[in-house]
Amino acid sequence: MTSKITRGLSLSLLLVTCQLVAAEGAEKPTPPPGAVVCFSCHGSDGISSSGLWPNLAGQKPAYLVKQMKDFQSGARKDPMMSPMAKSLNEEQITAIADYFANL
Repeated sequence: MTSKITRGLSLSLLLVTCQLVAAEGAEKPTPPPGAVVCFSCHGSDGISSSGLWPNLAGQKPAYLVKQMKDFQSGARKDPMMSPMAKSLNEEQITAIADYFANL
């Protein structure tokens, strides 16, 4: 029984190591124009340094697009986000959503 546990732990450790090596080799996507203004609150890696702002990394693109469009339309209100969202066109919103989704 101990050898099965040891084998299982060894296999788990190997899988985690492979995932870390693969993640290190992955290139970070290039931010699209317009995404840089997001970095001050949401972080360049999509991880916010404050609990005041949500993490964007890994969110589904459709979710991010919907939130931005809701800020544009006024369906969702925020004194900082609403004006920023209104300055973006559909192509920029999609590119920004894809960028953060792929982090």
